[in-house]
Amino acid sequence: MSEGSDAQPWLYRLLEPDGRQSLRRRLLAFLLVPLMLMLLLESLITYTGALVYSNHVHDRDLAGGAETVARMLQMGMDGPISEQAKFLLQYDPEGHNNINYFSIVSEHHGLIAGTPTLVPPSRLSLAVNGEPKLFDAVVDRRKLRAASVVIDSTHEGGDSLTVTLAETLRDRRQNAREILLLSIPAQALLIASVFVLVWFGVRIGLRQLDPLTARLAAREHDLAPIGDADVPVEILPLTRTIDGLFARLRAMLALQERFIADAAHQLRTPLAGLRVHVERAQADPSRETVNDALDHILRLTQRATRTSGQLLALTRAQSPDHAGDPHGLLDLARLMPELLALRVHEALAAGVDLGYDGPAGPVWIDGDQITLQELLDNLLDNALRYAGRDSMVTVGVTDDEDSACLSVEDNGPGVPPAFLARLGERFFRVPGSNEEGTGLGLAIVQRIAERHEAQVRFRAGSEGGLRVEVRFPHARTAKKGGDA
Repeated sequence: MSEGSDAQPWLYRLLEPDGRQSLRRRLLAFLLVPLMLMLLLESLITYTGALVYSNHVHDRDLAGGAETVARMLQMGMDGPISEQAKFLLQYDPEGHNNINYFSIVSEHHGLIAGTPTLVPPSRLSLAVNGEPKLFDAVVDRRKLRAASVVIDSTHEGGDSLTVTLAETLRDRRQNAREILLLSIPAQALLIASVFVLVWFGVRIGLRQLDPLTARLAAREHDLAPIGDADVPVEILPLTRTIDGLFARLRAMLALQERFIADAAHQLRTPLAGLRVHVERAQADPSRETVNDALDHILRLTQRATRTSGQLLALTRAQSPDHAGDPHGLLDLARLMPELLALRVHEALAAGVDLGYDGPAGPVWIDGDQITLQELLDNLLDNALRYAGRDSMVTVGVTDDEDSACLSVEDNGPGVPPAFLARLGERFFRVPGSNEEGTGLGLAIVQRIAERHEAQVRFRAGSEGGLRVEVRFPHARTAKKGGDA
């Protein structure tokens, strides 16, 4: 966790006291909260069910009590109801001030005994000698549950008595709370048991990673893919991402090894030459020998510098780190003349007529200006070196139906057809060439073109020289007006 862990929920701080993230703790944290909510919900459901059951039992007892009092009145008691009966009807055996109410109302004489305000509502259709009816009432600001029954009067013919019994709701709620308190420990124990089982289940489940961890720990320099053999499905995305990282590392290491081998191979000759001429100058310190040795040393140093620069450029072009470089929208017809102008002085010094031929309108491609400049520089270096003095080099841009084409053509001696297919290979130089070179320029062009999804073609020029074409796909997004 970061320094801002105080902003994390308290549950995470409780489960991760050492500040380190734990998959096991997070899984249990995400499980504990729903379990606690389930306990609260279950308690609410239990209390509601217990209250419904308690109401049902009390309603049944209340209706039975009203019917019992009615039957006692029909059995010919002395008077409507005795004082002892009144005491029993209003008595609370538990002493909780759980007051009970009753009323006996004659159809002809009105209230005979009990509470005057305890009257059944008019909506109840009470039949004589019928089933007791239950209803809610309020007496002395207390909510009551009442039951009423109508019977024939045994003291006066044609008269009927309405017997009503009522009780407060305290006992009902008390019974529901008692049931809830009895069920909460069992529910809590069940949830705690589930939590413990999940805890052990998570621990056992995470042990499936042990073989994979042991296999990776046993590696030293092995960057082979992890594979899917003993990898759980849930972490396959992680292992496949690691395999992708291993693949990139293997490519980088292979590129590094190739660079070291190429550098050792290409720099060995100029370094050996430098040593020879230094020793020659030391052995014969005459002015002529020293000057000749210095001339050779200068050329060898320039060759080593160019070789190392070309090796670095080829390594950059092959590096997978730049495989996803963002490309912008470029206008070849505008970019090439600008880059070409930077090389005019070199062409004049080499005695080469450098020209450009392109369309008046834009030619849009998706590309990177820096690497395209490196591509053009290598093509021009190759043309200026091998075309010879008094030759012509023409850079052209055309917009074909299926591609945008950049071409560099010279009228020099050209390349025999048998060797055209090998141009672009690393360190390949056409046999019989007297010009010094590294054999890497066209290989760099090939790699840069591949990064732009372009194709490089080598063919004979119209005037006998070499023509190199780089065909780029058209830009994916059309640009309407404006600058590139």
